[in-house]
Amino acid sequence: MAPSFWQILIILLIVILLFGTKRLGGLGSDLGKMIKGFKSSMSEEEEEASKAQPDTKKVEADDDSKGAHSTESVSEQDKTK
Repeated sequence: MAPSFWQILIILLIVILLFGTKRLGGLGSDLGKMIKGFKSSMSEEEEEASKAQPDTKKVEADDDSKGAHSTESVSEQDKTK
């Protein structure tokens, strides 16, 4: 059963009375900084992964020009990774 609007409002008022608005604001800003740091670290990992992918695409393009050996070359490179 989901809490009603009034129940949520009463809980929020009690929390504000217990902790105060300054402390809640500090917690909110700390939470925002934590989320921002998490997102930036995730984007750094994605950038590193995208830097590694163009190398394999370049090798695959070079292998396609060789003809029938292209599938063998790609599978050998995948084994080494």
